[in-house]
Amino acid sequence: MKALIIEDDERISDPIKEVLEHNQFVVSLAHDGSTGLNLASSDHYDLILLDIMLPKLDGLKLCRTLRENGCKSGIIMLTALDQKRNKIDGLDAGADDYLVKPFDIDELLARVRAVTRRNSETREPLLKWRSVVLNTATCEVRNGDTTVTLTPTEFRMLAHFLRNPNRTFSKDELINRLWLPDEAPTDHVVKAHIKGLRKALVQAGVTTSMIETVYGFGYRLAQHAP
Repeated sequence: MKALIIEDDERISDPIKEVLEHNQFVVSLAHDGSTGLNLASSDHYDLILLDIMLPKLDGLKLCRTLRENGCKSGIIMLTALDQKRNKIDGLDAGADDYLVKPFDIDELLARVRAVTRRNSETREPLLKWRSVVLNTATCEVRNGDTTVTLTPTEFRMLAHFLRNPNRTFSKDELINRLWLPDEAPTDHVVKAHIKGLRKALVQAGVTTSMIETVYGFGYRLAQHAP
């Protein structure tokens, strides 16, 4: 999943970014409202963490503009303003939730899970292929009773294939969908992640090649699964 943090204080945004990345998010940062609006309008994010008091464009106006333009992302307001009126204004502007600074990181993650469950484009939390089950809510993958141990990138890659079972993706398409522009890897790195994903599946007892190579085109989920 993809997240956008719009927060002008790097002491707050950087630790949140690190925690979200540890929880399988691809994270973008914006340190003012104008940049945040441009990013949120040009790409789809499953989650937006939005400060209210921002330079250039405040968070309430930003949130209201996004909703008026049809943005469906889950939005959580992060702010030091803790008056009841402030919370009402944030929710009325279109936010899904409101968290007052300073906050506990475990509470933030709980709210993130709740909001992304409600707003995720994935209708079902469980993505399946034969006996392989990927749980998007708990970020776990199992083959029957066996846990499939994956890196965060391998997890995102497998989830992407499972969400798009009838599509073949080139290396460039995988790079565009799974990495941020400033983190884009080489084709060789993508190939290495595919190799690592396949190895982890085999180690968990998946005997049939789950990720197929379509020579000259790219990779896809094996088509013979029910």
